[in-house]
Amino acid sequence: MIKALSWITKDTKIDFMGARKFTYTLSIAMVVLSFIVIAVKGFNYGIDFSGGILMEVKSENQIDLEKVRSELSQLNIGEVNLQTIGDSGQEIMIRAQAKNMDEKEQMAAINEIKSLLGADMEFRRIELVGPQVGDELKIAGVVASLIAMLGISLYIWFRFEWQFAIGALVGLFHDIITTVGLLSLFGFDFSLTTVAAILTLAGYSVNDTVVTYDRIRENLRKYKKMPQIELLNKSINDIFSRTLLTGVTTLLASVALLIWGGETLRSFSFVIVWGVIVGTYSSIYVSGGMLNLFDLRAKGKEEDINPFGKVE
Repeated sequence: MIKALSWITKDTKIDFMGARKFTYTLSIAMVVLSFIVIAVKGFNYGIDFSGGILMEVKSENQIDLEKVRSELSQLNIGEVNLQTIGDSGQEIMIRAQAKNMDEKEQMAAINEIKSLLGADMEFRRIELVGPQVGDELKIAGVVASLIAMLGISLYIWFRFEWQFAIGALVGLFHDIITTVGLLSLFGFDFSLTTVAAILTLAGYSVNDTVVTYDRIRENLRKYKKMPQIELLNKSINDIFSRTLLTGVTTLLASVALLIWGGETLRSFSFVIVWGVIVGTYSSIYVSGGMLNLFDLRAKGKEEDINPFGKVE
């Protein structure tokens, strides 16, 4: 498969920038729709951020959700949500808000749930977070993401030029916003694990962007008279094979994680899968396409060689 992809992407001459008007419109639409979805639906905050009790329970027999819901409604632990895990019907996830409960009261609530469900149940996972801690973690997650974006932009600025830093920042913003928009749309858990996946996405995206920028800067020095649109196309084509092969190999692992990783890693693996796709797209059409809005022409008198055979 890798050899086949390598053959397909060898010496490509794709007019990436020819689609720039469409991709500008597409990217803006994706960002705007993401903001709308976030404003309307909000996020399905996990226990990390919302506070409460999370339990994964497994039984030898089929679990009657209505019966469990009826039994848990007798306890004074706030709103309780039940969710099946897998297709067997023998494993469920219990979420209880347990608002205004301190750690001692939450532990007491967990013991009540265990007693109510019976000793034949296997409690595979138990988490509890106070609402105050959840709010602090929520703020810390936002701060971590902003610091990561700022740090990446400063790195690009110092390594390249300010135009490149703006392109990288816009691309990174595009990737993160569209990702959290999809998380909101599909109702995936938004937890510390999700934040870690978003930061991983940011690292992957900027890695692709740096490789693209390196080739653009190299070609700017080499081809002094080549039109900027043509130069951007050539630079992206030069590293297209590497970009595609890296994306495909990463997707093979992340898709497997999404399919077989289980409910606990569902949001994490989804972010990684989408991050590979949108990161590859944005490195070409957002971060790369943004550069066409600036004059990147480097000064110099080196001989210009047209890569398509014509000497200027």
